[in-house]
Amino acid sequence: MMTGYSVFARYYDSLTANIDYKKRADYFHEIINKFKTTEGSILLDLACGTGSISEEMAKIGYDVIGVDYSDEMLGIALDKKFDSGMNIQYLCQDMRKLDLYGSMDVTICALDSINHLNNIKDVKKVFENVALFSEPDGLFIFDINTLYKHRNILANNTFTYETDKVFCVWENTLIPETDEVKMNLEFFELEENGFYSRSSDSFSEKAYSEDDIESLLKESGFEILGKFGDDTFLPPVCDSQRIVYVARCVNSGQIL
Repeated sequence: MMTGYSVFARYYDSLTANIDYKKRADYFHEIINKFKTTEGSILLDLACGTGSISEEMAKIGYDVIGVDYSDEMLGIALDKKFDSGMNIQYLCQDMRKLDLYGSMDVTICALDSINHLNNIKDVKKVFENVALFSEPDGLFIFDINTLYKHRNILANNTFTYETDKVFCVWENTLIPETDEVKMNLEFFELEENGFYSRSSDSFSEKAYSEDDIESLLKESGFEILGKFGDDTFLPPVCDSQRIVYVARCVNSGQIL
């Protein structure tokens, strides 16, 4: 799993300022209200990044545990927690080696974090870990970037982003045989002396077929309850860029 993010973490929030985290949290909350049958409110935000969704889910009223592999990302999440006063517990863990102290009523994994797992065995391991630490009938809600997005939107394209803090050049390289996109980011930050400092980061994302994802969910002990396109409650279509899965754990590890 290529994590990168040692540099990207510093600029992540400013470069993703277009994401309405409250709207996404409200969407997840609506899904939870529709499908949840457990009594508790413990929610795991898997691959929580800088904690933006964790914060919003905590504001709604969930008891949130955030897990991420990046120390740098979690450092920013902890700063947000200090400022907001939200009672969120953060753990630095690789989601392929998840190790919690109890079971979760809901697990969410947002913003294509599953795509950062670079082989199908790792995806299965994560699904099995979520099942292991789920309450019986606990929910697992996650999104993935689609094959269409990797092949047609990300592809071999270059994007530029400019904020008050940084100018970023984002270069993608698609590997057609595996539907993996290697991403290289160059950051140019204006210093007080008028010169720019340059830094870089790199990581990759891999797209998985719907058939593979659904087979792995069932093998890992989940029943698929819903499959939605692009943050709606409608089925995905051929040009959907994101699919949201809702699954119920029917074979929980029942951690005590």
